[in-house]
Amino acid sequence: MSAPPTRPTQEQLDRYAEQFTQSQTLRYLGVRLSFPEGRKVVISLPEVRPEHLGGLGTTAVNGAILSAMFDLAIGCTPALLDPTRRCATLQLSVSFQRPLVGGSVEAEAEIDSYGKSTLFASARIRDAQGNICARAQGVVRISTLPWASGESPAIN
Repeated sequence: MSAPPTRPTQEQLDRYAEQFTQSQTLRYLGVRLSFPEGRKVVISLPEVRPEHLGGLGTTAVNGAILSAMFDLAIGCTPALLDPTRRCATLQLSVSFQRPLVGGSVEAEAEIDSYGKSTLFASARIRDAQGNICARAQGVVRISTLPWASGESPAIN
């Protein structure tokens, strides 16, 4: 019987987050990825821009932006276990509970349960007052394929 894998270090997770944050997609959206205390995934949008708005012509953040943040947050939860493995969101269920207005947005996700190749996670987005504005649940496939670059963003 082999020993269980060790969890990644905070340094590995920080490097992983920095590499993803530098991607063209995340720069375009204006979001940042982080792994506070190595226990959860946080996607922050520090500045809500006009192109992020549009909930029925209001000043609320558009659901497409919130959904993208949820996809990223839930899709990155496997890195909390092993940042060397690629992964992909298989299923994402989003529930919008109230309009999100304000100058910034933060999504937070954590692992609910996982197996060898499948992980279940949940996430929520709160407004500046701490009210939950949206929730999501998702299923993520954990792959055995190597990263296209040949290494994970978390490894030197």
